[in-house]
Amino acid sequence: MNKEYDDEIEIDLGALFQCLLKKWWLIVICALIGAGLALGSTILLITPKYQSSAMLYILNKTTSVTSLADIQIGSALTADFEVIATSKPVIDGAIETLKKEEGKTFTREQISKMLSITNKEDTRILVITATSENPQDASIVANAVAKNTATKMGEIMKSDPPTTVENAETPQDPISPSLKKNTILGFLAGAVLVCAILVIQFLLNDNIKTEDDIEKYLGLSTLVAIPKEKGKSRKKQEVRQLKEGSHETKK
Repeated sequence: MNKEYDDEIEIDLGALFQCLLKKWWLIVICALIGAGLALGSTILLITPKYQSSAMLYILNKTTSVTSLADIQIGSALTADFEVIATSKPVIDGAIETLKKEEGKTFTREQISKMLSITNKEDTRILVITATSENPQDASIVANAVAKNTATKMGEIMKSDPPTTVENAETPQDPISPSLKKNTILGFLAGAVLVCAILVIQFLLNDNIKTEDDIEKYLGLSTLVAIPKEKGKSRKKQEVRQLKEGSHETKK
């Protein structure tokens, strides 16, 4: 009589853990290789970038801050400054400033890609940030844009330009890439990759290993189990069994 069985996929978590534990040395080696590759590629392949920022105080010199209305006006103007700082007239003015004062030529597209305008929360301070592969370019672009933004706002408001809180300085250390972060990610990636491979190998291994496997897959009952002698190879055990068999035949 034919019998049909609905096999369910069962994963022995204990056996899986033991499998990973036995290969701990392989996991560590692959993790270290991953960390080394990540560190090397970060140093050799990724160009470091530098960032510098200039700050403007939104309220100009002729505006008092003695009333709540003045403060609210300053907060509302912050959003206007963010738009004006990236406008074409300001960027074109920054290009002319850089050409005259620094002797460097930039395009409108180059400066636009370098710029980042933010407003510190609950303040009327506008932060103009420039990011570049050249640390000097980052500082001079931020200062040029900040200068022309203040000038443009003075023309629009028909008053004194906003006050410069802080000029951009040439950065000494790059903001990216992070060697520490990338190395840790490479270490984890290497460990996770080898663990995934070991798990897949464990799940695909359908060799019969226990008495339960014999009954489950072959439908047979186990009558006897012969344990393997420790410290002896399989070939030596077979030779021993043959010798014992020949002795019994002679008797």
